[in-house]
Amino acid sequence: MVPISNERIAIPRKENKNIEFKERLTPAVHLKDEKKQHLAAQMRYTLELGRGEAVYIIGVDDNGKAVGLTDIEFEETLNVLKVVAAENGARIAKVEKFSENGDGATDGKFIGRVLILRDGKPVKRHIIVASAGHVNHGKSTLIACLMTGRPDSEGKSWLYLDTLPHEIERGLSADLHFTLYGFKDGKPLHFKNPLDKKERAKVVETADKLVSFVDTVGHENWQKTTIRGLVGQNIDYGLLVVAADDGVTHITREHLGLLLAMDLPVIICVTKVDRMQEAKIANVEHQIDELLKNVGRVPYAIREEEDIAVILDKMQTVVPVIRTSAATLEGYGLLDSLLGTLPERKKALDKPFLMFIDRAYNITGAGVVVSGTIKQGVLTSDAQLIIGPDKDGHFSEAKAKSIEMHYHRLEKANAGLVVGVALKGIRFEDVERGMILCDASIKPRAVRSFEAEVLVLNHPTRIATGYEPVLHTNTVAESVKLSLMDKRYLKAGESGRVRMTFRYKPQFLQEGDKLVFREGKTKGIGTITKILAYA
Repeated sequence: MVPISNERIAIPRKENKNIEFKERLTPAVHLKDEKKQHLAAQMRYTLELGRGEAVYIIGVDDNGKAVGLTDIEFEETLNVLKVVAAENGARIAKVEKFSENGDGATDGKFIGRVLILRDGKPVKRHIIVASAGHVNHGKSTLIACLMTGRPDSEGKSWLYLDTLPHEIERGLSADLHFTLYGFKDGKPLHFKNPLDKKERAKVVETADKLVSFVDTVGHENWQKTTIRGLVGQNIDYGLLVVAADDGVTHITREHLGLLLAMDLPVIICVTKVDRMQEAKIANVEHQIDELLKNVGRVPYAIREEEDIAVILDKMQTVVPVIRTSAATLEGYGLLDSLLGTLPERKKALDKPFLMFIDRAYNITGAGVVVSGTIKQGVLTSDAQLIIGPDKDGHFSEAKAKSIEMHYHRLEKANAGLVVGVALKGIRFEDVERGMILCDASIKPRAVRSFEAEVLVLNHPTRIATGYEPVLHTNTVAESVKLSLMDKRYLKAGESGRVRMTFRYKPQFLQEGDKLVFREGKTKGIGTITKILAYA
């Protein structure tokens, strides 16, 4: 039994952001799936705001008015909080029980103050966020200002991400760019100079949460590069930008379709709101609302931090919409709070290590280095690995000499991290994008043909057997020959079963992998359902 204090409880103001009021919680209602998930998300958010500490005042309504609980109701509420705290790696550290009228009576109703603490040494959490949106809508600038915490006063913050000579000359992204920022005790770790390798390594080392950004390309001519970023990097969340001075475009629609095809929760930022009048901004938000409703998603305007707790456990359906300005940093505090509290999506840590190679380098002193996002499992230094397939479908042995993440050396790396791996036992000319690096226990085999369920997004006429689009799945990009299995042809908006056969070389893929196929503009999306033939 919790002892009853003779003191009168001082009910705090709700403005203390790591404090929650709860009137009563019951196992029969609040430990059911949807309610439990909502409570867990709310507690996770409160723990973040309190830097690992949350206070729950029970027996009090949302307005701070004392209602009181019986002994049984008090214990039931505590038990629910105990279960939900365990879901968040936390525990009830202290319970204070007060009689409702402050006279210490035991036959009345009670109010409680419950202190919840996150247990043990914080585990470094990590999420990957992919930006998308039309060219010049401000993707790179948004990310750069998040990293520095400084306004884009001269309109040049995007240079922190677009570092290729022709990108600087044109002012346009032409390739994927990978960067990050971190949080410590719920507060963002801003960069003085995002290009400083030592500063990046320090952020990786000291942060208790990392947000890795995959900054994609908004120009239609480089659409295949954007698809590679969204399909190939094991993304957790999509960040779609829509400029207030331009609104929703065909690229906005196409990028949203790609994000949803990957089954990703999406955040939308309306950028450049400092340039437009309220009526124009409201009109753009209306366009976004209509676009989201047409694809079965619910828009939710984020205006204050309390809104974040409302949507945190509903983001598979609900899409937060935030107004932002790089010039004034309007909305950046809300975006920081949202990114800082977004949970990690489930990672397959219990499976053997597997990574799809996105890039390969031949570095003096290090030799062959490959980079990509770890799809599953854990990679350790000195691990014996398998790499391939080559053009004949064969795999070779290689050894991981070292692992780095943004210039910080790691002894091991878990699923979801974007890493570079220095390899021994393989030649640079034998490595290419689309290959895998994996644990030998997977016993990988190269696939020649497979079956998939596909949906045609757009096509001027119709798709029939013999159609030869480019297939994108993970970091693989190769032409395939398509054969329809249950229909004579497919038109825009129609779905069906197809057989796809690689034209040039076999690739490694697995049942359940998401895919995009295209010829010029994106044509369709789908899921691999069955392997039909190996090399």
